[in-house]
Amino acid sequence: MNLVADCASCVGLCCVAPALVASADFALTKPAGRACVHLSPSSRCEIHSALIPRGFPGCVAYDCFGAGQRVVSLLGPTRTPRLLQAYEVLHQLHELLFYVADALGRPAAAPVHPELADLRDTIAALDPTA
Repeated sequence: MNLVADCASCVGLCCVAPALVASADFALTKPAGRACVHLSPSSRCEIHSALIPRGFPGCVAYDCFGAGQRVVSLLGPTRTPRLLQAYEVLHQLHELLFYVADALGRPAAAPVHPELADLRDTIAALDPTA
């Protein structure tokens, strides 16, 4: 399973699915499921090259861990409620898998590798797109 984001294979799900709250990380508030005002009709960020100075460091730090392109490849590019819901769930599962995979690659975590491998398999089985 690829846990690396490929924005070119997505439809801007990270700019639509999550809610944003105006803060030090985001210059605006938007509800979950509504596209960010900076998302272009071609599903690309219109201010991507200036996210930090425009007040969006949270966007720079965000990582979908490959959930965006995976959901699009499985369910299609149309932003339906089902697609957004699957993205939200799969994003969380991919993030967990990312950290479990990281721990499995650390020799210091060897004593818990068997439990982590079991956890990885359990998390993978929760995939709503399978």
